[in-house]
Amino acid sequence: MTTRPHPTSAKLALCGALSVLSLSACAPTLSHHGYLAYDAKPQTDIKVGDTKESVLDRLGQPSQTSVYDPTEWYYIDQVSMKMTYKMPHVTSRSVTVVDFDKGSDTVKAVRTLSLADGRDLTPNPNKTPTRGRSLTALEQMLGTVGRQRIDNSKDQDPGNQHRRD
Repeated sequence: MTTRPHPTSAKLALCGALSVLSLSACAPTLSHHGYLAYDAKPQTDIKVGDTKESVLDRLGQPSQTSVYDPTEWYYIDQVSMKMTYKMPHVTSRSVTVVDFDKGSDTVKAVRTLSLADGRDLTPNPNKTPTRGRSLTALEQMLGTVGRQRIDNSKDQDPGNQHRRD
């Protein structure tokens, strides 16, 4: 004679499995973006007086170079955390700025910025004015009906024959 498990113990096991699954679904997801420094630490590996070639050998290509001053290189590293059904937010950021001397291509200064050094930027809510009048969606769709002229001048030219399907 086989013994069957008690119905309440099966229900408890099912509830336990569901609770474990629901708790694991709420675990945060970490994502790493930018410069991945596995063996290198830009903050300590780069010294004043190093050349561009030695910086490239140790760290590789920079994440970004300055638009206005190409002798300034940025190595950017950022970690974001996302909870289920919520917007991700940045938990840590490290920006290493390597500034080179323009004449000798050697490192002039190295500084590190963190998440606390960042600033929030608010966009200007005003719009750039454009010429003309604004059209509704219906006016945009129906505005060209009847105004298009079918040009068949290319059909008259034998050297420019188009295949008709």
